[in-house]
Amino acid sequence: MSKFILCGLTTVALIAGMAALPQTVHAEAPMVKTQAPGYYRLMLGDFEVTALSDGTIMTPVVQLLNDKPAKTEATLKRNFLGPTVETSVNAYLINTGSKLVLIDTGAAGLFGPTLGDLLVNLKASGYQPEQVDEIYITHMHPDHVGGLMAGTSMAFPNAIVRVDKADEDFWLREANLNAAPAADKGFFQGAIASVGPYVKAGKVKPFDSDSELLPGIRAHQTHGHTPGHNIYIVESKGQKLVLWGDLMHVAAVQFADPSVTIKFDTDSRAAAVQRKRAYADAARNGYWVAAAHLAFPGIGHVRTEGNGYAWIPANYAPLP
Repeated sequence: MSKFILCGLTTVALIAGMAALPQTVHAEAPMVKTQAPGYYRLMLGDFEVTALSDGTIMTPVVQLLNDKPAKTEATLKRNFLGPTVETSVNAYLINTGSKLVLIDTGAAGLFGPTLGDLLVNLKASGYQPEQVDEIYITHMHPDHVGGLMAGTSMAFPNAIVRVDKADEDFWLREANLNAAPAADKGFFQGAIASVGPYVKAGKVKPFDSDSELLPGIRAHQTHGHTPGHNIYIVESKGQKLVLWGDLMHVAAVQFADPSVTIKFDTDSRAAAVQRKRAYADAARNGYWVAAAHLAFPGIGHVRTEGNGYAWIPANYAPLP
């Protein structure tokens, strides 16, 4: 009998023997149900930009947008979204090489249990809150200032807070809180509780015009969404990033039709004008854009599309 036949018989015998062995049954693996840390990083010239997620919140956008509900629902459906949209809350950390600047701070506990992840994600990204030198607030809504506090302590004990004086005067004034409708009082209370301790500590330095806050970072007034809403323009080595704050909220609707406003606006007409200007400038000049409520990390470009605009998210790339 040839050695090839013997080898074949041996292989068959081994397979038969293995089949006769008792089979080990593995229990079904439980679902992990966690997500990776929420940070995303890119280089802008010599500056390092880190997007930080504070979490997401389900938003009933059909009720909140100032447009015909049927039209809004149809637009959302075309974008594979329902009438309630999972909405990101983003902040951005800029390391200039000499200063560490945080733009907005998330909500902490002011908007419910699905938000408040900013500090965890900041630490996961390799930084500590004590390292933050300055904090630039786009506006004083709770989902942008709540993260200034960690319980009863200042979350960023070494940071100076910069904010437009018009927002400081509006949101921190007790008389405005008392005069506000019951449904709006929480906005004032959140601002007072979050920014107030920094004011008392002498750590709030307001500005009242377009201002260069640091070399390469400047504030540009875009009043409308709130009385002192600002965007921040970051530039290094010929590269540019504009941080929009709440210049827009619902990408699926407001890029296609920038005239659609939201009930959170203090002055909806002015907010729409600022949004249209920002879209047109971003599309014309092709720089990076980031916004608080675009799907995380909320960084990308804008281009014209028909009578409106389209959002092009950043293509994922590891740092060199």
